[in-house]
Amino acid sequence: MFSFTVAALAFGVVFLAELPDKTALAGLMLGTRYRASYVFAGVAAAFAVHVALAIAAGSVLSLLPHRLVQCVVGLLFLAGAAMLLFKKDEDDEEVKKPADQSFWKVSGAGFMLILVAEFGDLTQIMTANLAARYDDPLSVGLGAVLALWAVAGLGIVGGRTLMKYVPLSLVTKVAAVVMLGMAGFSLYEAVAG
Repeated sequence: MFSFTVAALAFGVVFLAELPDKTALAGLMLGTRYRASYVFAGVAAAFAVHVALAIAAGSVLSLLPHRLVQCVVGLLFLAGAAMLLFKKDEDDEEVKKPADQSFWKVSGAGFMLILVAEFGDLTQIMTANLAARYDDPLSVGLGAVLALWAVAGLGIVGGRTLMKYVPLSLVTKVAAVVMLGMAGFSLYEAVAG
């Protein structure tokens, strides 16, 4: 039976954990370049897959070695920051729209980005733990997916709005610095345990 209490608890926990995560940053960056509804469709589909995997896995995902997960996450953040810092700027002040703005290209890019970036993420592990604890996969799954969709939507809309006031080069540099900080924190946790 569906429990609104369990769904609300899952929503709150996952929303708060995902809000400062790389998903909002990825949504923001995609939202500056592509049609928001297309980006959201791909991102939403990827999150639905992640929640389904977490629910199916139950508490098994939480048994992965924490240090290994943190080390990989730290290295991925470091690589992302390097890509942002060292990419060639063709025109800093103008966002160049990609040539192909079709629904399938844009939503596919959003889907793949989130599918790869969020695999084994804290919120996926938390969702698996909640599903195992409450033995209510429907309530946990619905609460978690709605929270992830809300964060993605905020990131995408925020990206569109932000670009009206802030140049892309500044957004990119800030994003790179944030990713460097996240890389440092993740690698510290991997070493410190």
